[in-house]
Amino acid sequence: MNKILLDVIGLSFSHSQSGAYALLLGEKNDERRLPVIIGESEAQSIAIAMENIEKKRPLTHDLFKTFATSFDIKITEVVINRFKEGLFFSELHCEKDGEETIIDARTSDAVAIAIRFKCPIYTTTQVMEDASIVFNEDELENEDDTEEPLKDFGYERMDRYSLQDLQELLQDAIDNEDYTAASILRDEINKRKEK
Repeated sequence: MNKILLDVIGLSFSHSQSGAYALLLGEKNDERRLPVIIGESEAQSIAIAMENIEKKRPLTHDLFKTFATSFDIKITEVVINRFKEGLFFSELHCEKDGEETIIDARTSDAVAIAIRFKCPIYTTTQVMEDASIVFNEDELENEDDTEEPLKDFGYERMDRYSLQDLQELLQDAIDNEDYTAASILRDEINKRKEK
C-alpha cells in the first residue's frame, strides 16, 4: 500500500451540513486536500489538542491517551485507508512489546488521537484519488477574508469587537469549555496582534 503523509490544515464550519465541521487534511508539499465532515464534539477535541488549550477535565481522547500510555501502548501511526459512499474509514496502528495491532476507528477520533500522540497521519493513493480536492491558495485567502466563523456562536461580525472584547469572549469560552469557539477567538486575536 502506497501511503501519503498528511498534515492537519485546520477546521471550519461545514457549508454542506448544519452543525457539522470540516476537518481539512493536506498532502505534504501538494495542493490536494481531504475535507472530512465531523461532529462538533470531535471538532472541539481536535481544536483543543491543536491549540494546546488547558482543560479542567480530560476529554475522551485525553482519557484514551492516558489509558494507552499507562499500559505502555504506543500509537505509531493513523491511516485513512478507505473512502466509501462519502465516508472515510481509518485505523490506528498500535504497538506494545514489539507487537503491532491495528484497530478500526472513525477518522475524527483517529485524528484527535494522532494529534495527542504526535504520530503521523497517512492516507492511501486510492483515497486521495477518490476524495481529494485541489485548493488554490489565493482562493483560500480570499474566502477566509469574507467568512464569519463565529456567526454560529452568535457573533455577527468580528470587526465589531475590540481586542479586549475578544479576549473576554475567549476567557468565557474556555470557562464554559467551548473549545471550538475558543480556538476561533484565539486565531482572531493572534491575527490582530500580528498586524
